Amino acid sequence: MLQDLFRRRRAAEPAAAPTDAQALLQRLEWTVIRRLDGLLQGDHRTLMRGAGLDLADLREYRHHDDVRHMDWNVTARLQLPHVRVFTEDREMAAWFLLDLSTSVDFGSGQRRKRELLQAFTAVLARLIGRHGNRIGAMLYGAGGDAAVGAVMPARGGRTQVLQLLHRLCRTRPGATRGGNGPTRLADLLSAAALGIRQRSAVFVVSDFISEPGWEVPLGELARRHDVVAVRLLDPLERELPDLGLIPIRDAETGEQVLVDTHDPGFRRRFAALAARRETALRDSLARAGVDTLELSTADDLVEAVLRFVALRRRRPGGLRSPLSGPVAQGAAA
Repeated sequence: MLQDLFRRRRAAEPAAAPTDAQALLQRLEWTVIRRLDGLLQGDHRTLMRGAGLDLADLREYRHHDDVRHMDWNVTARLQLPHVRVFTEDREMAAWFLLDLSTSVDFGSGQRRKRELLQAFTAVLARLIGRHGNRIGAMLYGAGGDAAVGAVMPARGGRTQVLQLLHRLCRTRPGATRGGNGPTRLADLLSAAALGIRQRSAVFVVSDFISEPGWEVPLGELARRHDVVAVRLLDPLERELPDLGLIPIRDAETGEQVLVDTHDPGFRRRFAALAARRETALRDSLARAGVDTLELSTADDLVEAVLRFVALRRRRPGGLRSPLSGPVAQGAAA
């Protein structure tokens, strides 16, 4: 149904000039990363399990533990399932799968979903990469006919983060492949499953407004990698205010329609349809076995990152934080 994809039309709005990557990163380092440094000290856990080979400990099996780490001898002797805990590798690879289709250009307030995508990606990439970890990215719809318009191999250093931001800032709104047809998020996920060889932390940053069929490749990707679905949303996508008679359009296909938001019945039907879509989307992400972080254009980015860290700390088997140095083995979750 098209109604859940409609977006408010921005009449005669000029395209924003691309933001300078260096200036954007410096601003985020002062306004977001410095605040996080004061809040994320101590024994926080990292984004994914290391692959070290040194046995550190044995403990009872917990839900979501990798069965490949099961110690069958101890399990048979104690009649309780036990898993091996290994010394963590300090170096990891993180990949950002970024949906730059036209629907992410929407925003009902002062910030669009595209700007939120840029800021979140910059902050996480900088926090992860400054401890020697490698950052890679795949950009969906970044120009051209190919679904994955750009691939950045995983590399370390601040320069890699700046190059990623430069690509994001250079992609102009409306120039993406999504403007030529519906988004096919499955293409991006399938390309990632083939292209990311080493086990990595994978962030799928998208509004998940896409043709069906992305659930299966997302689940396959999650079986090999530590996947986090970062969902971009705007408050206006869930509930319409009384704005009178307005034109709205499908950001993916360009189809337009005139609606009367003054009609309470229409607003109720819109909210009910949005609620059903929310439930279906959350169920699909849960079935795929991925952690989900919802980012609203009305969110404070610091609070969003803190929610993400809290999410990872609750996950059994998580490791230390990429924001701090090594912590003692066996720190509590």
